[in-house]
Amino acid sequence: MKVEPQQLKAFLIDANLLTEEQFNEVRKKAKKTKHEISDVLVSEGLINQDQLIKLEAYILGIPFVDLEKETIDPKVLKIVPEPIARSHNIVAFRKSGNNLEVAMLDPKDLRTIEFIKKTTNLKILPRLTSIKSIKSVLLQYQKTLEAEFGEIIKKEVGVIKPVEEEKLEEKAELEKMAEELPVIRIVDTLMKHAILQRASDIHIELIEKEVLVRYRIDGILRDAMTLPKLASSGIVARIKVLSNLKLDEHRLPQDGRFKIETEDYKYSIRVSILPVFDGEKVVMRLLAETTKAFTLEQLGLIEENLEKVQDSLRKPVGMILITGPTGSGKTTTLYSMMDILNNPGINISTVEDPIEYRMPRINQTQVRAKIGLTFANGLRSLLRQDPDIIMVGEIRDNETANLCINASLTGHLVLSTLHTNSAAGSLPRLMDMKCEPFLIASTLNCILAQRLVRRLCGEKEKYKLKDAELKEISKYCDLETILKILKQEKLVGQRATWKNIPFYKPKPSKECPDGYKGRIGIFEVLPVTETIKELIIAKAISDRIHQQAKSEGMRTMVEDGFIKAAQGITSIEEVLRAIVE
Repeated sequence: MKVEPQQLKAFLIDANLLTEEQFNEVRKKAKKTKHEISDVLVSEGLINQDQLIKLEAYILGIPFVDLEKETIDPKVLKIVPEPIARSHNIVAFRKSGNNLEVAMLDPKDLRTIEFIKKTTNLKILPRLTSIKSIKSVLLQYQKTLEAEFGEIIKKEVGVIKPVEEEKLEEKAELEKMAEELPVIRIVDTLMKHAILQRASDIHIELIEKEVLVRYRIDGILRDAMTLPKLASSGIVARIKVLSNLKLDEHRLPQDGRFKIETEDYKYSIRVSILPVFDGEKVVMRLLAETTKAFTLEQLGLIEENLEKVQDSLRKPVGMILITGPTGSGKTTTLYSMMDILNNPGINISTVEDPIEYRMPRINQTQVRAKIGLTFANGLRSLLRQDPDIIMVGEIRDNETANLCINASLTGHLVLSTLHTNSAAGSLPRLMDMKCEPFLIASTLNCILAQRLVRRLCGEKEKYKLKDAELKEISKYCDLETILKILKQEKLVGQRATWKNIPFYKPKPSKECPDGYKGRIGIFEVLPVTETIKELIIAKAISDRIHQQAKSEGMRTMVEDGFIKAAQGITSIEEVLRAIVE
């Protein structure tokens, strides 16, 4: 089953989607690049993927189905295994007697149809569908995963034999438990479920009568499932085996890491085990190894803020600091900056704890405090490696802070992070670390403070603020200043008032149960100007520096957040949650 070029040409011209000249140009390009005509049509923007699939379905006489809002019976869905469905974009959606209807993107994929026919012993009826439909149905596999998990618990937790308390300290007994099939299946299913739900962390907590599993999705912790307490020792032991940790150590914290890899994904898992009152708590950080660095625009830096950061990155020497609490995306911003700076003529070296993503052409060093490789010692060694740019994962102590300043004084560009609540708060923090004010003033180029807010997903609910809401919001920000900024950005009319500006609330849907999907940064960027340098040397408090930066045009995080809320990217509630926390 293949659509011939002449058939495609006739139908496109007949439907007034293309002229004959345009089609001939596309054919020449396809021949030159050795691509399919259909692929060139889509890449050139002459026709979209959905239009093409519907047209092919019509030409071939194959019914087109839209499954975007359909809920498939889990028993039918699982007839085509998930790995096959994902790799070949083919899903089973309806079974009637001996007939199985499958939706697919490629009608020429006869090999997969034949494979399903042989493995199911059913008559396969192919249907064409859109990419959105396939994605929607693939998401439904994770719902069947919960049911599958329930089955594992019912059938196999009973197989895990209880171990006497005194035996729990015995390494051999724990090793045996960790290798039991039920425990392996439970841990594997937990990991798979977390990856499908885009979780960044998995928390496994032992409470009085059960084990609570929670996933952090888009920065928010959510209960995922509870397991019988009987399974806890085996699950912790299995994770310790994977992470190469001591099985019989229950009194001290342990840190490790391991990797999981399938055809669909490749993840590095960072493991932290902490003794708590009821036993041991496990937290696993999931880091996708296939993730590419984001651009600064994708992170959420816009207009003036973006320009200020880019100006600082163009300077060959000095220091750029990124501040914010744990989990605010500082490291991701650092990696994006290094991706911009990374070119064959530059030597970039880093000292990190941990190395979250591997980057080509960048020399990344992992801190190992147990053997004396601290940030400070690692940084000393880096300076003997002829670097142009140095990235220090975090400034944690006086020694590292002073070494960073000295490195920037001796002709290096230094990128690092610091834990403070605002951009201006970084300056007194550096002074607390015994850094000389005149050295800070002469080396610091720019300070960037950030938080992460959740993005509104798909459909959203438009509304206007009421008096009570405006009164509450005014506790956290200057409404007059923000209104002035919204007018400057031309997001509202010059005569707009707070009561007639439309904002947006999350609208729950099947794809986004809480109305949010993904995150974006809100930022404040403080360039170290001559007046700011004078304030640093005078040891001014952070509030004074903040006010001066604002008078010079700095936009605060809350102001940047309101711009994104007015654009419909996020909600006001999200902005305030991020700022107030």
